[in-house]
Amino acid sequence: MLKHFSLSFALILLLSSCAGTSTQPDYADLIEADVASLQARMNKGELSSEQLVNFYLHRIEKYNRQGPELRAVISINKDAVKRARELDRLRNQGEMLGPLHGIPVLLKDNIDSVGLANTAGSELLKDNLPADNAFLVTRLQAAGAIILGKANLSEWANFRGQRSSSGWSALGGQARNPYDPSTSPCGSSGGSAIAVAANMVTIAVGTETDGSLVCPAAVNGIVTIKPTLGLISRDGIIPIAHSQDTAGPMARTLRDAVIMLASMQGKDSTDPASFATNTDWLSHLQEEGLKGKRIGIVRNLTGYHELLDKQFEAQLEILEARGAILVEDANIETLRKWSEDEFTVLLHEFKADLAAYLAGTDLPYSGLSDLIAANQASDIELSIYGQELFEMAVQRTEDQQQDYQQALARAKRLAGKEGIDAVLEKHNLHLLIAPTVSPAWKIDHINGDHYMGSASSAAAVAGYPHITVPMGFIEVPGSPALPVGLSFFGTANSEPVLIEAAYGYEQASQHRKPPPL
Repeated sequence: MLKHFSLSFALILLLSSCAGTSTQPDYADLIEADVASLQARMNKGELSSEQLVNFYLHRIEKYNRQGPELRAVISINKDAVKRARELDRLRNQGEMLGPLHGIPVLLKDNIDSVGLANTAGSELLKDNLPADNAFLVTRLQAAGAIILGKANLSEWANFRGQRSSSGWSALGGQARNPYDPSTSPCGSSGGSAIAVAANMVTIAVGTETDGSLVCPAAVNGIVTIKPTLGLISRDGIIPIAHSQDTAGPMARTLRDAVIMLASMQGKDSTDPASFATNTDWLSHLQEEGLKGKRIGIVRNLTGYHELLDKQFEAQLEILEARGAILVEDANIETLRKWSEDEFTVLLHEFKADLAAYLAGTDLPYSGLSDLIAANQASDIELSIYGQELFEMAVQRTEDQQQDYQQALARAKRLAGKEGIDAVLEKHNLHLLIAPTVSPAWKIDHINGDHYMGSASSAAAVAGYPHITVPMGFIEVPGSPALPVGLSFFGTANSEPVLIEAAYGYEQASQHRKPPPL
């Protein structure tokens, strides 16, 4: 794996040096830079897209497998510099493709992108070279983005074994939290979150089935938007379950995440859940977005970590000061009652959905049975933890179709209509808030992850939107400060109201701070 990464990176450096590029941009000028500031500098001629790509390649070289060994990136796009030069040429001619023109982006390594292997972090898929781009990749490129490479992830999006370590994959190794490399980055979109947090890239794409966007965003101190199911096409993404899977933007600011969301969304005729919207996304970035919002505090999503609760309580004062109307004890009465049904749905859909994805590749696997056997024959795949989830999913049969359909209907109802929707209606609320997840835990390859609690499941199962924004740090003497996040979530297609509230909070709180690398 190291050889694969090193060769790709060396080729990028060779391509760059052959052209005699100008001086590397100063570190202080670009650290924490957002899309708007980068575009302004490139429009003024103070910065080129090629320089920006090289800056991030330098950051990756410095921090990915050296120094703190964050292992956020699996592979580099050998055509990234070439693409940057072409976009610089177009800019100089006055032609702009879109809001992401010349901006590098990393893709989680379960998203199809031509020229890059799509591996899910598994050595079994190291030669999976897609013939086509995922729909969202096509949309990003149309907006002018540069695909910089692929980000590490919890292997198979954390749906292989029960004792997994978030951020570990056979191809990428153990990804690490940049605020404390001995702690977990969460997952499964850990590499995407780390890269954005550590300024290895401007923006990145992750995916979520349940928590895989919001958890790594929160514990790595960045922003993400998990959209309503179908707003971003699921085409070209290695699946877990079509009834919950979605991609989402990961960024250091909500504005950048919204720009990405606007660029990625769109009607895809190949995805049955896909839908179009004429929403003016940027118009909802309102500094007074909290004013008059009735916000429910979901108290039964608190109480699992006293330091997290203390930080959460401090944020309520900020929300009220900016005009929010807070409603106490807006609890989701059905919380966790859908868990067993959700697990049934994931197992059942995973078997069929993965087989369908594999059928569109040149890989020598037709389904889970083949993958299970190949994992057993591997020296590395089962070295950290097992494949119990694969083995449970492969046992699902067509005779269980009715059981699955009933479980799906119950889970959607309990999380959606009788869950989030019921509490919104009961208290006449615009949205709900809760702490996103506990602070990062120590990486542990013996016992696996140490989750204490999370706000992800209701919105994930219902297919509803969920935004997390940095809400500060948990600090204790003698330990690094660890970031935590504040969750904003609501009913289907409520992204505009969530963006307004989350942006108002972000602008008032300004909790984002880069890691001390």
